Amino acid sequence: MTTQTTYWLEHAWLDPNVEPGVAVDVTADGRIAAVRTGTETPPPGATVLRGLTVPGLANAHSHAFHRALRSTVQVGSGTFWTWREVMYGVADRLTPDTYHALARAVYAEMALTGITAVGEFHYLHHQPGGTPYEDPNAMGEALIAAADEAGIRITLLDTAYLSAGFGTEPDRHQRRFSDGTAQAWAERASLLKERPHARIGAAVHSVRAVPADQLGTVAQWAADRRAPLHVHLSEQTAENDACQAAHGCTPTQLLAEHGVLSARTTGVHNTHLTDADIALIGRSGTGTCMCPTTERDLADGIGPAVALQKAGSALSLGSDSHAVIDLFEEARAMELNERLRSRTRGHWTAAALLRAATADGHAALGWSDAGTLETGAVADLVTITLDSVRTAGALPRLGAETAVFAASGADVTDVIAGGRRIVRDGEHVLVGDVAGALTSAIAALH
Repeated sequence: MTTQTTYWLEHAWLDPNVEPGVAVDVTADGRIAAVRTGTETPPPGATVLRGLTVPGLANAHSHAFHRALRSTVQVGSGTFWTWREVMYGVADRLTPDTYHALARAVYAEMALTGITAVGEFHYLHHQPGGTPYEDPNAMGEALIAAADEAGIRITLLDTAYLSAGFGTEPDRHQRRFSDGTAQAWAERASLLKERPHARIGAAVHSVRAVPADQLGTVAQWAADRRAPLHVHLSEQTAENDACQAAHGCTPTQLLAEHGVLSARTTGVHNTHLTDADIALIGRSGTGTCMCPTTERDLADGIGPAVALQKAGSALSLGSDSHAVIDLFEEARAMELNERLRSRTRGHWTAAALLRAATADGHAALGWSDAGTLETGAVADLVTITLDSVRTAGALPRLGAETAVFAASGADVTDVIAGGRRIVRDGEHVLVGDVAGALTSAIAALH
């Protein structure tokens, strides 16, 4: 009986450098047993991965059902708020079965691009109108099952979403998001169970959606479990203005006052912050998840990622609304957005951007043992071809720069997640026809 598998990597990104000829031994339980550099030829029986291999990518912020909006919301003009109305229409039509089918296809699409773990910011809890399903976590369970079937890990960030705005009851679309109170949310979320591929975290949808006097309940639930806690933060200036009117402070200050900021917390977007906000986030060790493709798609703005990182906030990346699903593009966009704003180049090295997409993203989701090619880590290997029309011609030792600044998810050829091969030669091993699965799942919602 085979207890160990060996992979020979033609080139491997061993943070911060690219090394040629690396052998990686993987145990039967999906851990890296050894990493051997200077292995010029494949050992007998080794599986050969040609190209550049990097650790698995972590998509730290996802709303899986938003994938059904791609292209539809690109028609005409508008704002975040008009986009949101279209989004609500799709949300209204989802059931546990249709959500499972859609999420399974979306997570398989992620796998094809090298993503081995996803943080699902989940607030579609109940039936339209707000009546709970017989299983009050039917929608969350559908997502957990979908990730398993697509071969990736999931951190289900079960989200408290209780109001339409400061002091406003949920509207007809939002009733299915709400548990009524943070305590009722906590009781339902406590019924969710972790599995080898699934961890349970918490989320505050936003300061608009959770009354200030209930923020502490969500924060304490996460603290008691040492679980990740995520929050949409200052994505829109309108949120800042409304918070100032209601509480006389910024959203960041409000979260700090109620114990939400911490080293286990990640603020998503963190776009429109004051210098004092940035200092609060940094001092508390709160992370920042940037979602550049969504932030530019929704015309949200460019967040102060450089200042946040300098203040002490670890950066991760997410595809959020899935206008595209490509963590290489998210990494590239974070740097290029900053270049446009500052008119200077080189705010992050390629290695630093890959780190945000791998180790730091996994850490933000509670998988601190993943995202690196090191002994003892979860065995996630993602191989990028170095001879596509996008990647051909560069020196292999510059593979990190090629991956971040030239490659796309379409250049991923092979993915091993937790020691299991889920993508082979660009094809998903478990789902098969991912495009067909997406087409049928999305058609069922229109």
